[in-house]
Amino acid sequence: MPNKTIYVSDDDLALYKRAQELAGNLSQAISTALRRYVEMEEGRLEGFDEITVRVGRGAGRKQRFSGVLIAEGGRSNKDGYEAFKVYRSRTGKFVLHADRSNQYTTLHTVNGEEQNFTGWRSWIGSFSSNQSWSMAQGESTLNIVDTVEELRDLIPSDLYALVEEAADQPAVEDLDI
Repeated sequence: MPNKTIYVSDDDLALYKRAQELAGNLSQAISTALRRYVEMEEGRLEGFDEITVRVGRGAGRKQRFSGVLIAEGGRSNKDGYEAFKVYRSRTGKFVLHADRSNQYTTLHTVNGEEQNFTGWRSWIGSFSSNQSWSMAQGESTLNIVDTVEELRDLIPSDLYALVEEAADQPAVEDLDI
């Protein structure tokens, strides 16, 4: 195995020492970091961004990938909402991040009494500054599919039309100008 010499500034010595403690092997830590750096930088040069999304209930966990946002949309009703973001990954797959909440309430207080408005009043309220709303944290999911057609049943039809239109567009178009 070839040897490579890396010169480390005094300011970075603690960083290298900590990397060795975490990885158990400094060469392994450097290789892992360089591999990730090269992968992300090549993706960035191709027009892809590093995407981090929350998945699961409540705070959930975070998942990260290299991709480009091609469409987003949502829908809501009096009880909650669904928000969708569709990405194309660097490997050509389609990634759907869906965020859903089914518990949403709005309360208006008029003369000390809570009122739920219906009809046009629900849109404009009572013009009172005594309004409150609450929302329970929903659940976020991440679906990865190979083709646009596999998204058809997972997202609203108007959003699907946008995804279908944008699916073949390049992440970056180099102009010779």
